[in-house]
Amino acid sequence: MPDGKTEMLSIGVFFIILVISIILYITLDYVDWDLIPPLILGFYGCWTMVLAGIRMSNPQKYARSPFSIFSWGLLLIAIGGAWFMYGTNPLYSLVIILLVLGALAITAALRRK
Repeated sequence: MPDGKTEMLSIGVFFIILVISIILYITLDYVDWDLIPPLILGFYGCWTMVLAGIRMSNPQKYARSPFSIFSWGLLLIAIGGAWFMYGTNPLYSLVIILLVLGALAITAALRRK
């Protein structure tokens, strides 16, 4: 998929994520305004991982690798999840970040051979 189409698709998905976050704020009692940014980060991280799958089916010569895009998506989800859980217990946030960083380090080390 050429970059122009991917960029337009990502903008559309971002707006849909905004709408979903606002709907969750309106309908759920435990989602306050301060929890909307972590929701957006987490959902956009999921979209970034989908983009990695799209990139895998159509690789480009001088673009980021699908593994790199997938890693960024996973990091966005981890940051959003840690931010979301910070209000419950800050230790959960630390556990989420360390778990994802450890998994990415192991995966990158095994991938390099």
